[in-house]
Amino acid sequence: MLKEDRGESKTAVLADIPFNRACSNGNELAYMTDAIERGHIAGDGPYTKRVERLLETELGVDRVLLTTSCTHALEMSALLIGIQPGDEVIVPSFTFVSTVNAFVLRGARPVFVDIRPDTLNMDERLVSDLITDRTRAIFAVHYAGVACEMDEINALAGAKNIPVIEDNAQGLFARYKGRPLGSLGSLAALSFHETKNFTCGEGGALLINDPAYIEGAEIIREKGTNRSRFIRGQVDKYTWVDVGSSYVLSDMLAAFLCAQLEAHERITAHRRDLSERYFEGLASWSDANGATLPYVPEHCEQPYHMFYALMPSEEQRDALIQRLRGYGIQSVFHYLPLHLSGKGEEYGYRRGDLPVTEDVSARLVRLPFHNALDEYQQRYVIDAIVSGK
Repeated sequence: MLKEDRGESKTAVLADIPFNRACSNGNELAYMTDAIERGHIAGDGPYTKRVERLLETELGVDRVLLTTSCTHALEMSALLIGIQPGDEVIVPSFTFVSTVNAFVLRGARPVFVDIRPDTLNMDERLVSDLITDRTRAIFAVHYAGVACEMDEINALAGAKNIPVIEDNAQGLFARYKGRPLGSLGSLAALSFHETKNFTCGEGGALLINDPAYIEGAEIIREKGTNRSRFIRGQVDKYTWVDVGSSYVLSDMLAAFLCAQLEAHERITAHRRDLSERYFEGLASWSDANGATLPYVPEHCEQPYHMFYALMPSEEQRDALIQRLRGYGIQSVFHYLPLHLSGKGEEYGYRRGDLPVTEDVSARLVRLPFHNALDEYQQRYVIDAIVSGK
């Protein structure tokens, strides 16, 4: 909490404002207690089913399966589409490493695509030239929950019969031309990590829009067995039928998540207020200092996942982070380009291959943005930025 030194200006207020902070929103503990009292805290219990039905209804997808992480949902995607050694997947370098690792684990080679300078999503105009006869998937990573240009990406993929997988870790309840993100590809992955709008600490979900994948996904998620059919009474015993792993989320965590998702309208409204307050408070500062604030196309509805500024240079970005640290404010940069990592270089990538990604990564700073951030704290952050001292 803020501690005001009387007689000092707001920008002299002593503070400890984290970049992110997980918090509850009302019914989390009650639901977890209920799960314990019901005697079912392993996966696929009452709260798991409640969350899955909620998401299926809200997003209009055929099937939702809660998983232990977004990473595991992506790994399931790789298994479902049959990734083999030597296959290629088209993916932005400006993303979290899980997006790529899920497919590299199966022997695939990442083919990195540069990003647009406005939304920071994959540049759909570059995708066509990267498709080869070995391309097995195109990854649409919705950065900050703002949609990729899905009509163009789906058209390219459809012409080549290539599945599109949405990495929607940051975009739950966002929309593209009126359609929910996560409902636009063959498969999609969600994250409920503590840094996301809605959380259970660690968790994720696989969204299935192609019914042909449903039974296979249930088998993979249940350690390669047909246990899901057994639970539904479709078989009298279950057995090992294919490869799989333990990807089922505990019902205890689903109970916590259920409370968060049931409050999603209130949570989103709070985050919308935070976003609008940043835009209003930083507009003149950004114009005067050559900084760029987030861009959201008119045909996209964002979920208010983050707020960032693109500074004119890496040096100015680092100076801002350091200056805010002096006020007790934690701000951070974001993804380091995967193609410039040691592992990326093993695939033959070098500096200069993806110029927009490299430029953006060096200049971006993320500001504190979470469900527990209040107006007073946020205005302190804004004052510390615009003071320029």
